[in-house]
Amino acid sequence: MKLGPAMIDVEGLELTSADIARLEHPQAGGVILFARNFDNPHQLVRLTRAIRKVRAPRLPICVDHEGGRVQRFRKGFTRIPPMAELGRLHGKDPSEAIGAARAIGFVIGSELQAHGIDFSFAPVLDLDYGESGVIGDRAFSRDAVVVATLAGSFQAGLKDAGMASVGKHFPGHGYVRADSHHEVPIDDRSLEDIRAEDLVPFAELARAGMAGVMPAHVIYPRVDEVPAGFSRKWLQEILRRELGFDGLVFSDDLSMEGAKTAGGVVDRANAALDAGCDMVLLCNDAKSAEAMLEGLEKRPVARTLERRLERMRGRAVSDAALDANLAYLAAAATVARLPGA
Repeated sequence: MKLGPAMIDVEGLELTSADIARLEHPQAGGVILFARNFDNPHQLVRLTRAIRKVRAPRLPICVDHEGGRVQRFRKGFTRIPPMAELGRLHGKDPSEAIGAARAIGFVIGSELQAHGIDFSFAPVLDLDYGESGVIGDRAFSRDAVVVATLAGSFQAGLKDAGMASVGKHFPGHGYVRADSHHEVPIDDRSLEDIRAEDLVPFAELARAGMAGVMPAHVIYPRVDEVPAGFSRKWLQEILRRELGFDGLVFSDDLSMEGAKTAGGVVDRANAALDAGCDMVLLCNDAKSAEAMLEGLEKRPVARTLERRLERMRGRAVSDAALDANLAYLAAAATVARLPGA
């Protein structure tokens, strides 16, 4: 049975019968984990193994694991500093910062895959304009070239480990103060202004092999009247044609306030898919996830989904193998020396 376009979550530390029923639905296509799904590394391996047994082909498993305040797994994992620390380091020693970014990507990719995780929604490509609390120190820098450089090195580190990257939040969430989890942010800049700065990291990483993109639940009214994740203008004209991106586009969480402009949960999912998203995420609301799966049941799965989703799959690595991996041990030591780690 082919995988569908819906990425959903599971309830706790082990699969329930309700989890399994949702994951077996034909429109389910992936699983996102959260801190509530993690107690210790051994438990996480048991959970990911159980998820992999539910379907064939197996469901890709992902997580938000960027570093700083967005690191879902901590006990037994290397502590990753916020990306702003790399931006500050770049101001003092660019080559050291670039090397550290690659080490961070390699450590994240190695550790997650060793516990059955295929990919993380990282790196953050937003610019830090000093306004957005939800972005803040998750961003590498205010400078678009610095963000592109450090995020590109981070992406290279993930690739070294065998893991795909997902740049977010296209075309940039850092300029607006409002948090799209709770409000509908509006960015009133022109396309020319956004293209000159915020799009630079997305363009650079797309050229360097970025496999996934997550758009922002932000409205840019001088470009389109709907949030970027529901916009053909942003996703098809700018991301696909202008930037030449041919990877997988994930919606941001459709349970967020910024997504509710598109109507009910099924309407949101259809609007995102119609606009150009390949997969739609719905988190922390099991009943709505079930409604979304049922509402999408008759929707044909795009022919491009299988190819794009295949690029997101990680490689099998055991936790024990990390202890003998000299490249990993060196990268972990580099990360441990960074401020904020």
